[in-house]
Amino acid sequence: MNLLPSAVAAVVLCLAPKALPASEAAAAPRTPPAFFAFDNGTGRGTLPPEAQAKMLKELGYAGIGYTGATGIPEMLAALDRHGLKMFSTYVGATLGPEGSSFDPNLPEAVRALKGRETILWLYITGNAPNGEDQAVEVIRQVADLAEPAGLRVALYPHVGFYVARVEDALRLAEKADRKNVGASFNLCHWLKLDHQRNLQPLLKASAGRLLLVSINGADGGETNAMGWDRLIQTLDRGSFDVGKFLRALAAHGYTGPVGLQCYAVPGDVRENLQRSMAAWRKYTAQAAQ
Repeated sequence: MNLLPSAVAAVVLCLAPKALPASEAAAAPRTPPAFFAFDNGTGRGTLPPEAQAKMLKELGYAGIGYTGATGIPEMLAALDRHGLKMFSTYVGATLGPEGSSFDPNLPEAVRALKGRETILWLYITGNAPNGEDQAVEVIRQVADLAEPAGLRVALYPHVGFYVARVEDALRLAEKADRKNVGASFNLCHWLKLDHQRNLQPLLKASAGRLLLVSINGADGGETNAMGWDRLIQTLDRGSFDVGKFLRALAAHGYTGPVGLQCYAVPGDVRENLQRSMAAWRKYTAQAAQ
């Protein structure tokens, strides 16, 4: 039996899902960012790639933040077997009296990473009278090398390096003027160099430019004088409110991956990763509520 057009429309309207009111849509839970672990906390140098990937998979991590421009194919193969991703690789450039240079193994790494969406996490060391010009030039060189492979470059702020602060990364990313270049926010380095009251203005200034964020447990307060043992802990330790930091990130529109910094954290590698994953799940559950 054929239905009249008006009857068909009525049926469709009854069966179609109703749109959420604006207030309810805004309150819908966010999907947590992808959470990966730096390889300085996965047994780099002591465990083979397969063992690292297997452990990360079992503990619920989305992948790894790799270090360097060599050994990448072996790590990629191990990650692929476990359905994980290499979110970043930490590579360097240097400024100096003779000009700038970057890791000579980087072209080979870029070829191995083509189409992988791995971010080149670029740190810049050294200095020179024309250091700013050199920095811009080497960032452009790395960006132009990465672009045909579909890769992006995130400038890595590190205490004592030429790019030391988030503000340095933002400034140079703007000057480099490449679509595949952005900045990153490394919590422990920010705590070491900045004042916590500056967080909101800095996140606002970073909106749209941040490609990567790293976190870890840390102590709050007057952090500038603290050592790394207090500024880098497992995610469940320390007095700094990491959950509040993550909510501030989300409020400023950040949806990219988040990496776990593990530098020099003492103790058993697996236990440390397990503790940090439990804390991450607590934070993301609170955010969803």
